[in-house]
Amino acid sequence: MLLTAAECAERIGVTIRGLRTYEQRGLLTPARSAKGWRLYGEKEIARLHEVLALKRFGLSLSRIAALLEGRAIDLDRTLGMQQSALAEQRQRIDEKLALVGAARTKLSTGGTLSLDELITLAKDTTMTQTSLDLIAQRRYEQARPRKTAPIDPELYDRYFGAYRFDAIWSGITITRIDDRLFSQVTGQAAYEIFPESETEFFLKVVPAQLVFSVDSDQTANALTIHQNGVELIARRVDETEARRAEEELARRIRENRPQPDSEEAIRRTIDEARCGEVESTRMTEPLATLARERAEAIAEELSAKGELKNIRFVGVGVDGWDVYRAQFEKSETEWRIDLAPDGRVRGLFFRTLP
Repeated sequence: MLLTAAECAERIGVTIRGLRTYEQRGLLTPARSAKGWRLYGEKEIARLHEVLALKRFGLSLSRIAALLEGRAIDLDRTLGMQQSALAEQRQRIDEKLALVGAARTKLSTGGTLSLDELITLAKDTTMTQTSLDLIAQRRYEQARPRKTAPIDPELYDRYFGAYRFDAIWSGITITRIDDRLFSQVTGQAAYEIFPESETEFFLKVVPAQLVFSVDSDQTANALTIHQNGVELIARRVDETEARRAEEELARRIRENRPQPDSEEAIRRTIDEARCGEVESTRMTEPLATLARERAEAIAEELSAKGELKNIRFVGVGVDGWDVYRAQFEKSETEWRIDLAPDGRVRGLFFRTLP
C-alpha cells in the first residue's frame, strides 16, 4: 500500500511542507510514481515514526539526521524509547497522585498539613505545560464552536474588577456595561465576552475562553484564560494596582520610550531562533511553549533571509510593544517585543516587510 504526500500528511497528522522538509534533510526518501508523485509505503512511514518520536523528545532536525544517518530503520528501538518515556511519565503522575491522596486523607480525618508538606505539594504536583501534544489537544478544544447560554445579567457584578496574570506579569480588567460583560488585557482593546454558563465565558473575536473561580461569598477571586493551547490563571487584585500599570504604560507610549534591554532581547532571540534554539528561561512559559512548537519553521524562515545586518528602534506601538526593524541580507523584517518586569520576553511577533 502506497500513500501520496497528501494522504500521508492527512492520515499521520503532519503537513505536506513538513514531509518536504524531512526529505530535504535526508530523513525521508519517498518513492516516485511514473508521473513523479512522491509515494510513501511501510518503510517511509516507519522512518517517519522515528523522526516524529525523536522530535517529541526535543531533538532538533539536524540532531535527528545525525543520529539516523546510515542506520537502518529500527522501529522496535524507537517504540522502546517511547515506552520508557511514557512509563517514566506514568511513574511521575502516580507519585503526584499518591502525594495528593495522602494529603486529602490527612485532611479528611481532621489533620492539618505542615509547612514542609505544603511546600512539597506545591513543588511536586505542579503540572507543567511543556507537552506539545497537550498544547495541540487544548488548542483543538478551545477552537470548537461555542453557544451563548442565557444567564441572569445580575451575576455579572461578581466578576467585574482587575486581575493579574503572575505567569506573564500582565493584567486583565473585567467591566460591565448594562447587560454586557467586557474583558481588556492591559495594552489591548476591550472585547465583549459571552456566557456559556454562570462561570464560563468566551470571546468571538478569537478562540479564547475565560472561566471564573467564585468564593463562598459569590465573588470571583480569580479567572483562567484558555487560549493558544495554554491556560493562564489571573488572581483578583486591587484596582489601584491595575490603574498604576495602565498609567505607566500610557506614559511610556507618550514618551516613545523602549523597554530596558528590549533591543538586546531582540538580537539574542534572532541569533537563537536562526539556530532553532529556544532559551525558555528568558521567556514566560506560554511564549516558550509556543516558541518550541514553531522553532523549526522559524529557523528555516530566518535562515533563508541571510545574515543579520542591523537593527533599529522604530517606536512604541499603541499596545506598548517595542517596534524594531531588522535588516537581513535578503529582506527587511519588523519585530515587536514585550518584556515582563523581570526582563523575560512575554510577547514576540515578526513579519517580513514588502
